[in-house]
Amino acid sequence: MAIVLSIFPILLWTAMASQTNLLEAKGIQVLPPVNFTLTVSALAEVLLQWKPNPGQEQKNCHVSYDVEILTPESEKYTTNSTHSTRTVVLHNGFSARLQTQLLCNNSKIESNWVTAELQPPSVTPGWFLLQLKYRDAKTFKNYLILESYKIIINNTASLHCTWLAGQAAPKDTKYFLFYRYNGYTEECQEYNKDKWGRNIGCQISHTYIKTSGFDQVIIHINGSSKYTAIKPYEQLFDQKAIEKVNPPRNVTVVLKQNNCLVKWKNPASSLFEQCFEYELNIYNCKRDDQQQILKTKLNSFSLTIDDTCRNSIQIRANLQSWCGKGFWSDWTEPLYIESNVHLPLTSIVLTALLVFICSMALLIAIICRKCHLWRRLFPPIPTPKNSLKNLFLNNNYQVKDI
Repeated sequence: MAIVLSIFPILLWTAMASQTNLLEAKGIQVLPPVNFTLTVSALAEVLLQWKPNPGQEQKNCHVSYDVEILTPESEKYTTNSTHSTRTVVLHNGFSARLQTQLLCNNSKIESNWVTAELQPPSVTPGWFLLQLKYRDAKTFKNYLILESYKIIINNTASLHCTWLAGQAAPKDTKYFLFYRYNGYTEECQEYNKDKWGRNIGCQISHTYIKTSGFDQVIIHINGSSKYTAIKPYEQLFDQKAIEKVNPPRNVTVVLKQNNCLVKWKNPASSLFEQCFEYELNIYNCKRDDQQQILKTKLNSFSLTIDDTCRNSIQIRANLQSWCGKGFWSDWTEPLYIESNVHLPLTSIVLTALLVFICSMALLIAIICRKCHLWRRLFPPIPTPKNSLKNLFLNNNYQVKDI
């Protein structure tokens, strides 16, 4: 059986070669296309165009074209049209080749290849627009990744990008960012700057990016300097790979003794509830080193806490890999939980104030008593002397008759 399987491809190739030779013996020639051109039609988009060879005879044969992208990434496909569009990064150039394919009576014959090329922008060696930092933390010469993420608020996607200036880029270099989504192209209007005043970040609050779409987002950054030419840079991003989801909503806690049940709602999004995964940050306020990060794919979590001290819980969300892994959301506001019932903050403040006032009053009373301040502040009223009192009691008065 193994011998038959190994011989079959050879027999198939031999049969196709014999059919091709038969077509050539009949005088059927396949000529390559003419006027093969490459045109940049949009950001990171190239238009391939050609014309059929005017000397090509079809003779009831079907004509198609084999296209092979050589750079930046290899790709092969067949088309019946005389034009094709590809979305690729172009800052390192683009090259492709093309041939005619003739199919007659299940026999295929191909022409020679014709090649076209787009040269990359010419810059002085060593002058790079960006340092690109890859997520696996590997470095490649002067390149470190353009970090981009999008946030969806009220069904509107905002775009946030950061980059690093090239190590050899002059201090007067000016960077400008553009993004393209489908047919929309927009320039950034709000930049973050480094200490030399160069743009190194961009925020676009309202974009044309569809929150439920799956099309790629194209980022293009170019630069200028009076000292040298600056090489531009482009990168393609899958939407879900750069999406930073919103935090979970309506987080609640039900506590029974030391058993804690945490519930929440999925983030505001057009995606299915099953797309999300969550992380819980459990922090023990009594011990700084006692912090747990727990993971779940559900919208609730049950755990046992230390009921002798105060605890806090925060939750954040992300997309699962099968939905397009993106960026973790921000943490929710800390939710404090404890087993003992405490007075409200206002009651605590009032109680403390009352205790303070009483303590101060008692302290003042003790000081006044010890230093005889009460007699100095409030001296006693003197009483009448006994001699004056007896004057009215003991003297006899005589009445003289007239």
